This record gives sequence, structure tokens and C-alpha cells, in this order.
Amino acid sequence: MNETVSFGYEDVAPDEKTRRVGGVFSSVASRYDIMNDAMSGGMHRLWKDRFVRRVKPRAGEQILDMAGGTGDIAFRLARSGAAVTVADINPQMLEVGIERAQKRGIDGLVWTEANAETLDFPDRFFDAYTIAFGIRNVTDILKALREAHRVLRRGGRFYCLEFSTTLWPGFGEIYDAYSHKVVPKLGQLLAQDADSYRYLIESIRRFPDMPTFERMIGDAGFIQTNVEPMLGGLVAIHSGWKI
Repeated sequence: MNETVSFGYEDVAPDEKTRRVGGVFSSVASRYDIMNDAMSGGMHRLWKDRFVRRVKPRAGEQILDMAGGTGDIAFRLARSGAAVTVADINPQMLEVGIERAQKRGIDGLVWTEANAETLDFPDRFFDAYTIAFGIRNVTDILKALREAHRVLRRGGRFYCLEFSTTLWPGFGEIYDAYSHKVVPKLGQLLAQDADSYRYLIESIRRFPDMPTFERMIGDAGFIQTNVEPMLGGLVAIHSGWKI
């Protein structure tokens, strides 16, 4: 691992990033889903629906939803009859997800506190691995990708939903202005926490572009890697297969 990693626009020691990211999500957990609606105008729901359609979960499959804290992806996956394990490094996010599942009467999900870089699951255990809007907050992204590859069975599939860089002329500048000026104000208004949302926006800007991240997925051992951009690449679905 490099001596420093990005935390928003700062470069910090790896253990410092892990600690500070934990603080961010502990702070925003209780208002996380409300803020997602406010920031995206509800569009995150459509992105997640499309993402799960690409995963094609099937009854009886074992699926790991990493960084799945509040359950948004897991609830969608579970409708297929798949056995879904929700893993997140942050216990406060998991608490929110468990409470949401109870209110919705969703049973059968497994909830576990786990670090994406050092999973406790055995080799070749899952049929699919999903991670939505979580990979950019991981301290060592390549290490997490290799762990995803390790815990997947042969023929297993990896799917990642993440913000990227839009290629639409002019739209990037508009989104940059909105995200840097408006989102922290929304964070302060709805979650009483502007700084955490300032970091989350900055983390998007520091995340690798689509071709670079696709190469990283390949470097972790996946084949037939693919990128499906949405809104010109503002959001993208990355995928790969293990053989």
C-alpha cells in the first residue's frame, strides 16, 4: 500500500483514512437514506434497480452485498430468493439496515460487520459479490477487489455501482458546482453535518475514472470486465467474472 491515501482532497496515512471514514458514516448513518434522496432527487433508487437487474440474482444463490449497511441493495436482491449476506465495516450503518428490515418485515438476511480488505469468509463461497457506492471509501481498493475475487466461486460475478466522471460536455461542470456548493448545505440542513458530505463529494472526485477502475478489476483477477455508464458516466456499473 502507498504511504498515503486520499481522504477527500487530503492525503493521509491509510489507518487514518480508515478511522476517519468510519467517523463519517457513524455520523451520517441515521440520515443516510434521506440524504441520498435529497442529493440525487430520488434517482439513486432507479440506479439501484438497474444495478440489481444486471446482477440477475437467483433463488438459492449466495450473494455478498459489501458496504451494504442500510440494506437498499440487499432488499432488492432478496426478492429473488437469494441468500444475501449484508456486510459493512460500520456498525451504525448495519443497525440502520437491521431496523429498516424489521419495519419492512424482511427476514432471512445475514448482517455482519466486516472490512472489505480482510473478509472472514472462506474461499469460493459466494455466487455474486455486490458493492454500491462503497468501493471509493475503501482504504486499499485493489486489496478489496482481490478479496472479492477470493470469496467468489468459479463462475461467480462481481458488480460494483459507483460514481465516476461524466463525459457529457458541460454536464460535469454543472454537477461539480452543484455537488461542491449545494450538497454540503443539504448535509448541514438534513443531517447537521456539512463536513461529512463535503468529504463524500471530494471522494468522488478522487476516485479513478472508468477505464482506470476497469483495469483495476482486471488486475484483481476478473475477466470479461465491463463498464455501463449512466448519465454519461456520472454513475457507472462495473462488472467482472471469476473463472
